Amino acid sequence: MARPPRRPPRRPAARPRGPARTEVVELDVDGTAVRLIRSSRRRRSIQAVLTTTGVEVRVPEGLDPEEERRSVADLVAKLHRRHRSEAVDLTERAALLARRHDLPVPTSIRWVGNQARRWGSCSPDSGEIRISDRLASWPPWVLDYVIVHELAHLVHVDHGPAFQALVDRYALAERARGFLIAMTYDGPGDDADGGPGNATDVD
Repeated sequence: MARPPRRPPRRPAARPRGPARTEVVELDVDGTAVRLIRSSRRRRSIQAVLTTTGVEVRVPEGLDPEEERRSVADLVAKLHRRHRSEAVDLTERAALLARRHDLPVPTSIRWVGNQARRWGSCSPDSGEIRISDRLASWPPWVLDYVIVHELAHLVHVDHGPAFQALVDRYALAERARGFLIAMTYDGPGDDADGGPGNATDVD
């Protein structure tokens, strides 16, 4: 005699989710008005957006206070760098400097936010150049120096005399090197691989 088919086990009814708990705190982070929203619905991710009045940051409820403070400061700084970098046309700037100093034009040049230990880098084989978005808030002549430095790497991969001669075509090269060395030692997280002499070293 055939047995009747077994019924699938009944799943327990899902517990209704309670209302989200939120706490709003108004902060000042290095002169920027920050609206910090702590939410019970947010588990891990932290989000920050620019608003008409400043920056709004959403964080998980119960986040470690020190981690929260550090994360908010980092996100605010990153948003400001992104906003400033968008005002600089790197492609146009690199083409002008290449023409002015008789150097190759890169196939592409772009801002990046993940170069914690380099001011710039390039891939000589592909002709691609990447510039740290930290430079967006610094003097234009420093940015120009880093671009020239990377353009010179499209000709010479090493840092030998021939390479230095190309970089020194830029009139403010020595001044810019001094600025970057100072930032390497004074700025948190701005160490350069191999010491200050390689502050804009190529990957």
